[in-house]
Amino acid sequence: MNNLFNYIERESPIHELTGATKLVCLLLWSLAAMTTYDTRLLAVMSVLGVALFPVGRIKLKDVTFMLVFTLVYLALSTTLVYLFSPRHGCGVYGSTTLLFGLSGYFAPTAEQLFFQLNYILKYFATIPFVLLFVCTTNPSEFAASLNKIGVPYSVAYSVALALRYIPDIQKQYHEISQASQARGIELSKKASLVSRLKSASSILIPLVLSSMDRIEVIANAMELRCFGKNKKRTWYMERKFRLIDYLCIVVCALLLVASITLTHINGSRFYNPFL
Repeated sequence: MNNLFNYIERESPIHELTGATKLVCLLLWSLAAMTTYDTRLLAVMSVLGVALFPVGRIKLKDVTFMLVFTLVYLALSTTLVYLFSPRHGCGVYGSTTLLFGLSGYFAPTAEQLFFQLNYILKYFATIPFVLLFVCTTNPSEFAASLNKIGVPYSVAYSVALALRYIPDIQKQYHEISQASQARGIELSKKASLVSRLKSASSILIPLVLSSMDRIEVIANAMELRCFGKNKKRTWYMERKFRLIDYLCIVVCALLLVASITLTHINGSRFYNPFL
């Protein structure tokens, strides 16, 4: 069974960072990637994002499903961008360089291909870091860290429950699917896609009902423990900030500064090699 969004408990330098540190780094990293189309910075961030996987001891097979899903979405999105606006890059860079001696509205241009390269690099610069954040952040410790930096503990606890509940729903779906197949409902690749979709839709009702039962149990347990009565609470998984936490935040902040600086130097968000 493939994991979608699930914490993977291992010993690594990234696992040892506090959840708040990883959240702040994720926000700074994402802002740095979103505020620029500078190919040089996006390429560096893409390489760094991939290089952090061995540091966090996250293997490719741990995130295979999400990577395949992202690549399929990226391929579809990039194709649609070209089909709906094949000359958008020409407008961005202010020139038109036809390639391969072709002409016409859909003729490939160096500017459009360069724009789409940057579009792809934006995904490669952010998706690995997001996956790394999800796979290396313990939900309970993450909630404690959020509360430590000022987020109300009720909100922090809700986030932790959501992160824990995603893999639980996936596990429940898998169990209900296995039970359905044992009763003769075909969900394997032997059946047609339409047949599998119809069979899968029949799983939704028991999945929703079991999820409602779980929600009621959790709500009753929290109410019996007087959750929300006091303004503050203690956390079993709380950890203090260390030097490495501050260093990681500084590095990500420098990436954001570099993004803003390059935007100022380039005169826009786009690095233009066609000038």
